[in-house]
Amino acid sequence: MKKLLSLIAIAGFLTFGTSAWAQDEMTETDSAATEEVVDSATAEESDTAAVVEEAAEEAAETMVSEDEEKPKSFHQVIKQKFIEGGPTFMGIVLICLILGLALSIERIIYLNLATTNTEKLLGEVEGKLSSGDVEGAKEVCRNTRGPVASIFYQGLERMDEGIEMVEKSVVSYGSVQMGLLEKGVSWISLFIALAPMLGFMGTVIGMIDAFDAIQEAGDISPSLVAGGIKVALLTTVFGLITAIILQIFYNLIISKVDGIVNSMEDASISLIDMLYKYKK
Repeated sequence: MKKLLSLIAIAGFLTFGTSAWAQDEMTETDSAATEEVVDSATAEESDTAAVVEEAAEEAAETMVSEDEEKPKSFHQVIKQKFIEGGPTFMGIVLICLILGLALSIERIIYLNLATTNTEKLLGEVEGKLSSGDVEGAKEVCRNTRGPVASIFYQGLERMDEGIEMVEKSVVSYGSVQMGLLEKGVSWISLFIALAPMLGFMGTVIGMIDAFDAIQEAGDISPSLVAGGIKVALLTTVFGLITAIILQIFYNLIISKVDGIVNSMEDASISLIDMLYKYKK
C-alpha cells in the first residue's frame, strides 16, 4: 500500500513537472514569436522611414538643383547684392540715387515745359508791333508759356521808357529766368559726387572689419577675407552706378538749359531789333 501511494505521488509529480515545463516552453516560444513579429514590424517601419527620408532628401536636392539651374532675374540679382552689401552705406547710396532721380525728372519736365517755339512767337509779336498793337503783343506773350515769352513781356512793358531801359530789363530778367532753369541742378551734382565717396567709405570700413575679424580669429581664412572684401566692394560698385546714372541725367539737363538760354539770347536780340524798327 505504501509502495502504491509512493508510485502515485511520483507519477503525479512527474506529470505536473512535465506540464509546467511544457507550458514554460510554450510561453517562451510565444514570447520569442511575439518579439520576432515586433522586431520585424519595427524593422519595416525603420525601412519605411528611411525610404521616406531618402525621398525627401532627393526631392530637396532636386529643388535646390533646379533653383541653382534656373537663371535669376536682374531684379533678384540686384536685390541679393544690395542685401550682401549691408544696409548702412547701401541705404545711404540708394537715398542719393532716389533724390537725384527725383530732382532730375522734375528738371526735365520743367525744361520741356519751358521750351518755346521761338520763331512762332517772334512772328506773332512782330505782326502785332507792325500794326502798332503793343497791347496785343503783350497779350501774345502772356498767353505763351516759357522764359522767352516772359522776357518779351518784360521788355514790352518798358517800351515807353526807351530802348536802353528795354535792354536792361531784358538782361536782368534773363538772369532771373536762367536761375530758375538751373534750380536744383547743384543738388544733382552734389549727389553725383557724394554717391561714389560714400561707396569708397563703405569699402574702407568693410576692409577694416575684415582685418578685425582676421585679428580675432588669429588666422587668415580665405573665406573670411573674400567675404569681407566682397561686401566692402559692393558699396563702391553701387556708388559708381549711382554716379553714372545721375551724371547722364545731369548732362542732359545742362544741355537743355544751354539750348533754352541760347534761344533766350537770340530772341532778346531779335526783340530789340524789332523795337528799333517799329518804335514811333
